[in-house]
Amino acid sequence: MSTAVIPLASGCEELEAVTVIDLLRRAGFDVTTAGLDDGPVTASRKTVLIPDTTLDAIQSKTFDLIALPGGLPGAAALAESPNLEKMLVDQHKRSGWIGAICAAPRVLAVHGMLAGRRATAFPGALDEFSGQMGTISDAPLVVDGHLVTSRGPGTAMDFALKLIELLDGEAAKDKVEAALQRPRNHTTRELPVH
Repeated sequence: MSTAVIPLASGCEELEAVTVIDLLRRAGFDVTTAGLDDGPVTASRKTVLIPDTTLDAIQSKTFDLIALPGGLPGAAALAESPNLEKMLVDQHKRSGWIGAICAAPRVLAVHGMLAGRRATAFPGALDEFSGQMGTISDAPLVVDGHLVTSRGPGTAMDFALKLIELLDGEAAKDKVEAALQRPRNHTTRELPVH
């Protein structure tokens, strides 16, 4: 069973956080949500999330995946967390999977993890780092080695499904996606009204 930690900071984008948590759990991942501090986290649209634990409490643990939801000021708070920085640096050194969506790729850039890498993010989120990294892409999803980045709330489902595929294989991803009743070609078909 793959393990994942989703760090949660006040002001995170709840659509991204909850989508990733939900789909990874549907795939059978052992998912831990971890707040920067004790207590509930109020997301960017005022949804209140209750983390399982704190980052401080899990410092000694290793996870197969660290997945960062975006949103502001949530992503900025994640970038300033020394506990998260230590976890990310350790994960990066061992080439463990790291995912970041929306504004969260900034966290990776702040800690120098995007040097020479290709990544995507919410438009403008990485602009100040353009001279310190490889290519900033406008693709909805980018996989570069063990780093997975994605564009924003509208790509959250694709992001989560890609993480499942990378860690547990295409069959696991397909099983989760099939149960969602998500059309593969994303087109709608209208039925005539009788």
